[in-house]
Amino acid sequence: MIEQLTKEAIEFLKNLISKQSFSGEENETALLIMQWFSSHNIKFESSKHNVWAKNKYFDAAKKTILLNSHHDTVKPNKNYTKNPLNPEISNGKLYGLGSNDAGGCLVSLLATFTYFYDKDNLNYNFVLVASAEEESSGPNGLNSMLPIIPEIDFAIIGEPTLMQLAIAEKGLLVLDCKANGTAGHAAHGIGDNAIYNAIKDIHWFQTFEFPKISETLGKVKMTVTQINAGSQHNVIPANCNYVVDVRVTDAYTNLEVLEIIQNNVKSEVKERSLRLNSSSIPKKHPIVKAGIKLGRKTYGSPTLSDQSVLSCPSLKLGLGDSLRSHTADEFIYVNEIEEGIDLYIKILNEII
Repeated sequence: MIEQLTKEAIEFLKNLISKQSFSGEENETALLIMQWFSSHNIKFESSKHNVWAKNKYFDAAKKTILLNSHHDTVKPNKNYTKNPLNPEISNGKLYGLGSNDAGGCLVSLLATFTYFYDKDNLNYNFVLVASAEEESSGPNGLNSMLPIIPEIDFAIIGEPTLMQLAIAEKGLLVLDCKANGTAGHAAHGIGDNAIYNAIKDIHWFQTFEFPKISETLGKVKMTVTQINAGSQHNVIPANCNYVVDVRVTDAYTNLEVLEIIQNNVKSEVKERSLRLNSSSIPKKHPIVKAGIKLGRKTYGSPTLSDQSVLSCPSLKLGLGDSLRSHTADEFIYVNEIEEGIDLYIKILNEII
């Protein structure tokens, strides 16, 4: 059965690649996922391009495992030499937009869920969500499904980790900052230059170190990524706007980090969202121990995923390499799909 599901998963990934599925435009890939469920006689539901199902013998008295990955993609960058929507296998690599992030993970989790779907007497329930809008952190992704699906006790999030165990993940704060001053004529030097005021705060963002350091994720990292000020060469600007990207560890909540920043800079600071928090799962959790038993290593991930919207313990685990994500001529190795399905099933068999 595993061999057959693996063959189907590889072909299914080709079909997914061939359909445009930018964040918010995932209707065609959502239909394909519905067809997968229908072809395997699995009951499913859908909401806003998210497609989900629970195992056949779902028992509300048991704890529930969420299996999740996303079917949206970023837009292809300009350096592609291949057609991003034309799946192509060459030298063991399956090329195509979303193949690595996160199509390989998604089809492997679909195959894994299908494998366990009609088994009875399991220790856990399974819920699978093929979600939308992950790449844009949009409002109609996995976060919108949490009030709809059954309560989740822990989750496996399919993102490229080379099938190693990402037991913690940094959260994200995006801050819109504005340094204020007073306009004046540059020739006279009369005025309070907002750019100079911004420089003082930007220096703080560059040099400040948060005292608490995460054992798994290290330090909170802040990076100024955009800046805009001034209307013409001879006018001292009254405002300077800039953006700060903050990667938050599990040593702090997003709110705690925001309050520290607001207490240390003079600029106005407004967060875009507080919901993309850091996430983690204990090393002693059964699913982590199962992975370690099978030779997998634990680490902390600096990249953001749909773990950020979950309040339950979650493990990021998936085939492919995060360094390939969003690159030109993105690819997944075909044997990674084979090995990924095999390992997902083995790890889950250790606990169910």
